[in-house]
Amino acid sequence: MLKNAPRLPLYVILENIRSLFNVGSIFRTADGIRAAKLILTGYTGKPPRKEIDKAALGAVETVPWNYYRTSREAISELKKKDIAIVALEQTINSFDFNEYTYTFPVAIVLGNEYIGIEQETLNLCDVCVSIPMCGAKLSLNVSTSFGILGYEILSQYLKNDHF
Repeated sequence: MLKNAPRLPLYVILENIRSLFNVGSIFRTADGIRAAKLILTGYTGKPPRKEIDKAALGAVETVPWNYYRTSREAISELKKKDIAIVALEQTINSFDFNEYTYTFPVAIVLGNEYIGIEQETLNLCDVCVSIPMCGAKLSLNVSTSFGILGYEILSQYLKNDHF
């Protein structure tokens, strides 16, 4: 039934995500918003893995995905298709994620749980957005961050009468 339903034109690049449970959780959220594709890069774990499957609850079967050795390769392919590249990263030039207007199709880059997105990758992105942090910690779990950003992007897409 949903196999041929339209997808949100959102591509999600996972760069060097170390936790297989985070990868699985991102698959599950990507299914929830019907993201176009997950792109796994670097040492990000790939299905089939029991830890990914446990968190994904079947979403590895419903979300298209592929693997590139580097984020640079993935971004190069997406840019050939005129897809905007947005990094979810705290930089001095980052925009607040819910004040930024996303254009479609769009790709977002999510980085490693400890070191974030590699500088080489950030240099290839069109813009950086971040989630404001008001507590003592400076960041959220990568899968939680994707959930927040993914649903903001879906919300903006739906406000423009898509789907």
